[in-house]
Amino acid sequence: MSEKDTPSPRPPRKFKPEPFQYHEEIELEITTLTNMGQGLGRINDWVVMVRFALPGERVRARVYRNDKNFSEADLVEVLTPSPHRIEAPCPVFSECGGCQYQHFEYSAQLEWKTKQVKELLWHMARVDHPVLPAIASPKLYGYRSKLTPHFNVPRGDRPMTIGFLKAGTRSQYVEVEHCPLISDEMNATLARVRAKTKARHLEKPFKKGGTLLIREHLDGVSTDPKQTIREKVGDITFSFIAGEFFQNNPSILPAFTGYVREKARAAGAKYLVDAYCGSGLFTLTAAQDFEQVVGVEVSEQSIEYARHNAESNQIENASFVLGDAASIFENIQFAGEDSAVVIDPPRKGSSEAFLNQLIAFGPRSVVYVSCNPATQMRDLQTLLSGGYQIEEIQPFDLFPQTRHLECVVVLKKA
Repeated sequence: MSEKDTPSPRPPRKFKPEPFQYHEEIELEITTLTNMGQGLGRINDWVVMVRFALPGERVRARVYRNDKNFSEADLVEVLTPSPHRIEAPCPVFSECGGCQYQHFEYSAQLEWKTKQVKELLWHMARVDHPVLPAIASPKLYGYRSKLTPHFNVPRGDRPMTIGFLKAGTRSQYVEVEHCPLISDEMNATLARVRAKTKARHLEKPFKKGGTLLIREHLDGVSTDPKQTIREKVGDITFSFIAGEFFQNNPSILPAFTGYVREKARAAGAKYLVDAYCGSGLFTLTAAQDFEQVVGVEVSEQSIEYARHNAESNQIENASFVLGDAASIFENIQFAGEDSAVVIDPPRKGSSEAFLNQLIAFGPRSVVYVSCNPATQMRDLQTLLSGGYQIEEIQPFDLFPQTRHLECVVVLKKA
C-alpha cells in the first residue's frame, strides 16, 4: 500500500470536522504567541494555534482539534524559521509538556513575556499602562530547586513511565531520564528515585499513580515531602517543609524579594502586612525597612515556620497571625493608611471577598505578586475601582524555557 493510499487515522469520538478534517495538514504564518506558549496564526480569519511554532515562521501543521472559535494543530515542519529559533538541548523537548520555549532564544523569550503581560492588562482590565522589561533569571538552566515527576499505573505489560505530562494531553506521561532545568545533583537523585520506584512496582505493583519529590536546598537534596529543609535568600535563612510551596528559582530570589521590599517601602509606610505570607519570604526579607511587619496566613503549619524563621534570624519586629479568610485584617493593630500590603495569592488569584477587605483596610500601597498574570489582571479591575492606581508593572522571569513568569504590580491609593 502506498503512502497515498494509507487510510487516515480515525478521529476521536467528539471531534468536530469543521473547518478542518482530523489530521488535515495546513500551511500558515505564525504572527504571535498565546499566553500558553503556542504559536498563533490565521487561515481566512480562522485562528489556528500550533505548539512549538514561533512568531514570524511559516509552518506546516496537522489539525487535531476544532473548537468553537479556533483550531489546534501539531507542528509538522517549519518552512520558514524564525531568526530566534535555536536547537533545544533536551531530547524530549516538544514531547514533554514541562517546557515551551527551549527552542526560543532567551532574549526573545523575555520580550514576548513582557508583551504578553501588557496584552493581558488590556484584555482583562482594559488598562493601557507601560510594562517594564522582564528581569532575566541569572540561571537559564539548572535553576529549579524543586521537581515533581509523576507516574500512572501502567496497563497490562507496558513499562512504567515516570516523568511529566505529554504536550497536549491530560493523562499521558513522557519518560524523563534527565531534566536540564535542574542541577547535576538533582538529576543524579532523579535517576535513583526513578529506578527505586520502578523496582518497587515490580515487587508490589502500585494500585494508583503518584507524584515524586526532588528538592534541592542548603543541606543537599531531599525526596521526603515531610522533611524540614532550609533555603537562604540574601542574609535570611528559611526553614519550611520540603513538599510545601516556596519559590523554586533561588538564583533570582534576592533581586525578586529586594524589588518587592523597595516598592513596598517607597510609599513611605511605617508598617508592612504580608497577606499570604507562607513561611515568611516577603515579610522577613522586608523587615529591616519597616517599624513593624506582620504576616498573615491561613495555614497553621506555615505560621509556625514563619515564627521560627523570624526567631532564628533574630528579626524582632516581625509577628505572624493565623488569618481567617472572612476577616483577614481583623488582627492587624495599625491603620491601613500607615501601611503597605504585599499579596502573593495562589494561581487562581484573590477572591472578591479578600479584595474588598483589602480595599476596606485602605493601605497606602499594594504590591501584588502573581505567578498567573491572567488572574492578577482580573483582580486589578476590583482594586482600580476601589480607589487604587497602577504605579509600576515589573515581570520577573523565574521560569526560563517555559511560558510561566512572575509579575509584580505596584499600586498606590489615589
